[in-house]
Amino acid sequence: MTEHFGATSTTDDVLSGIKLHGKRILVTGVSAGLGVETARALAARGATVVGAARDLSKAERATSGAQQEAAAGGGSIELIELDLASLASVRACTDKLLAEGKRFDVIIANAGVMATPKGTTADGFETQFGTNHLGHFVLVNRLATLLSAGSRVVMLASSGHRFAHVDLDDPDFERTPYEPFVAYGRSKTANILFAVEFDRRHRARGVRAAAVHPGGIHTELGRHMGEEQLTAFVETINKQLASEGKDPFQFKTIPQGAATSVWAAVVASAEDVGGRYCENCHVSDVVPDEAVITPVSEGVRGYALDPVNAEALWRKSEQMVGESFAVPAR
Repeated sequence: MTEHFGATSTTDDVLSGIKLHGKRILVTGVSAGLGVETARALAARGATVVGAARDLSKAERATSGAQQEAAAGGGSIELIELDLASLASVRACTDKLLAEGKRFDVIIANAGVMATPKGTTADGFETQFGTNHLGHFVLVNRLATLLSAGSRVVMLASSGHRFAHVDLDDPDFERTPYEPFVAYGRSKTANILFAVEFDRRHRARGVRAAAVHPGGIHTELGRHMGEEQLTAFVETINKQLASEGKDPFQFKTIPQGAATSVWAAVVASAEDVGGRYCENCHVSDVVPDEAVITPVSEGVRGYALDPVNAEALWRKSEQMVGESFAVPAR
């Protein structure tokens, strides 16, 4: 990695001079925000992007401009239906892609929900854990046979993982009082742990996985936070930053937020990012679990990278979804 990128780098900065003709990339959540920008940036460099979305009509509208830019750059964006909150939908999506038999060079698990009211997925799982983690867990594992040496998986995580470790004894809040951001934290920790274990299982055959934090961006992800709640949240962060002598928090633009995803997917060295947590277009340092830091500060908690935790989550996830996943033969 000879080029230095950072928090203000955009997708176009990161992909400057990169040609992706012949690459096939799956991106989930292409109906808004980061997913649309990720798909646009990659397809504009010649990649064939398969964009997955729950609402195909919305995705078609959202990607119309990106479709034109992709065509001009020799790439394309195809759409496929995927509702991560329904394992039946996930399996239907993967069945279709497996039947086509076309390999993927990258899977970017971008879709997700944040701080939702208490609820469950179609399969009875807590909404955020079920959508953000279990939906992607089944999706990526079922498509693993389409990933060959040199392929990568990028899991969209968050600094929100520092809100909570996973709770494998009560993943659906059946005994624990429900808190939206605790549930979000659990699901984002799960995204990181999944990347750690997937990377461990598949690296011998040349397939690597990484988790990325896009940064704070004002997108539809925050739809469940009212403006007053969001304002109060930012004010609290700014007070802490001021006490540390730091500048006030500023939201990233969407192209800045998607930059780390594409950087980890096609720019950074696979050896550098494999099994790691990245933000601001670099690999993050581990911060002590007890360290008090702002939600917008850098760093990953050790529990989110712990291989023992990662394997335990994998086993629990297989149990919850009723499906086991072996590593494909090389």
